[in-house]
Amino acid sequence: MSLGALLHIALRALATNKLRSALTMLGIVIGVAAVIVMIAVGAGAQARVEEQIRALGSNLLLIMSGARTQGGVRLPQGSSQTLSEDDAVAINQEIPEALAAPALRGAAQVVAGNANWSTQIYGTTPEYLRVRDWPLAAGRNFSATEMSGAGKVCLLGATVARELFAGADPVDQVIRIKRVPFTVIGVLETKGQSLMGSDQDDIIVVPIGAARSRVLGAAAQARSRAVSTIWVKVADGHDTKAAEDEVRLLLRQRHRLQPGTDDDFSLRNLAEVMAAQEASSRVLALLLAAVASVSLLVGGIGIMNIMLVSVTERTREIGLRMALGARTRDILGQFLVEAVTLSLIGGLVGVALGVGGAMAVASLAGWRVVLSPAAVGLAVAFAFGVGVLFGFYPARKAAQLNPVEALRFE
Repeated sequence: MSLGALLHIALRALATNKLRSALTMLGIVIGVAAVIVMIAVGAGAQARVEEQIRALGSNLLLIMSGARTQGGVRLPQGSSQTLSEDDAVAINQEIPEALAAPALRGAAQVVAGNANWSTQIYGTTPEYLRVRDWPLAAGRNFSATEMSGAGKVCLLGATVARELFAGADPVDQVIRIKRVPFTVIGVLETKGQSLMGSDQDDIIVVPIGAARSRVLGAAAQARSRAVSTIWVKVADGHDTKAAEDEVRLLLRQRHRLQPGTDDDFSLRNLAEVMAAQEASSRVLALLLAAVASVSLLVGGIGIMNIMLVSVTERTREIGLRMALGARTRDILGQFLVEAVTLSLIGGLVGVALGVGGAMAVASLAGWRVVLSPAAVGLAVAFAFGVGVLFGFYPARKAAQLNPVEALRFE
């Protein structure tokens, strides 16, 4: 018997019991829709993490000043001024695969015309933009003269530019940081949120000398050239772990730390942190898909149950078909095609509901979702597999009936 004939018989049998067929397909519909929605949500979460990783930068090491104890109280990281600009210079000179940028950080109120905004001020060097993979949307970076002379120039993050200038071009405009006039020479490209959820674009970058002497620093800091953090970018193709060990060894030598003593700084390998975050997002996506797949299995069990009932109800029909010359494989194919047809129709309806559900989640909950043809194809293929897997046993049972006993069945 041809496949077309088997499909015609299957559709006619399913149409005979429309309500039962619809209820049987419901499990597959819900399962496919759930799989598509969960995969879309998981893929969206993973894509968001990947965006944050790209925004933060790649192959990064973050060095922070150490902690100190005052009055018996252990103060947080950065409370002890153990890092200096000279440490960053030494890293650039002695570790070829590393590029370091020292930074001072603080908060300040900024005024431009009638607008004002409270933001983060970063005092750093021109290398900072290269270390952070942060291009300029407009303007230029700091010049050597501005760095050596603590020039009163600055680069604005996208958020600060929007809040202070409301869409106007900020380049060559003057703003006041703690009442000190600074000329805007550039605007940074949008970075977005960090892994911790903070706005990376809410920032003003100034030459480190200007930050220390005019905005953030104190006299003691000016004399020691102290900095709060040093950002280090490891060149592509080099092992960040090996570079981390080299940087730690160099800083310990510069700080004259004896073997066995603790570091007077904190060194974090952000590449490892980001890799762990990305791995956890992948696991989450797989877990969501696995949980949703359980409903497909439940739907498959429903198909097998209904098909077994159908075989019992149609025993005399099966016996009559065998008596008229139907072969075992014809009976097997008939019931198997019925099961697969139920699964595929349910799968297609589930795809429509799943796509609609994913869009509804994105619209109502504000979550990012990623719908991929591969996920849709996987869900439909899984539905087909469920139909074959759970439809084979009832079909085999029908095909193995004895024609004489089947005709006598009541």
